[in-house]
Amino acid sequence: MGDALHATQAVLQTLGERLDAGEAKDLASQMPRDLAEYLQTDEHSVKMSLEEFFQKVSGRAGVDVPAAVYQVRVVLEVLQEAVSPGEIADVRAQLPPEWGELFEAGSAGQMRLEQTGRSQ
Repeated sequence: MGDALHATQAVLQTLGERLDAGEAKDLASQMPRDLAEYLQTDEHSVKMSLEEFFQKVSGRAGVDVPAAVYQVRVVLEVLQEAVSPGEIADVRAQLPPEWGELFEAGSAGQMRLEQTGRSQ
């Protein structure tokens, strides 16, 4: 599996766990089937902080946390281009406010990670 696909899988699988099952299904319905399947996990609505999300992606992707943060940002940036703004709004509504910066910063903007005090 290529690095980009592996990163995408790690991010989408972890996002799928964070969203409730209905929202993960709605989001998946606007994505290509081979990517949408990563959102369909055995667990949904798992509460996790942004830092925990990054840690989980890091473990799944087999990269350090800074690389995982970048991967999350890239995947979410592409996701926002691929699905409707209304669907992105629905996804964001299920996430704590601290996650908003992920969607606003994109892959190149500055983002402050509150839990660790470092910038990405």
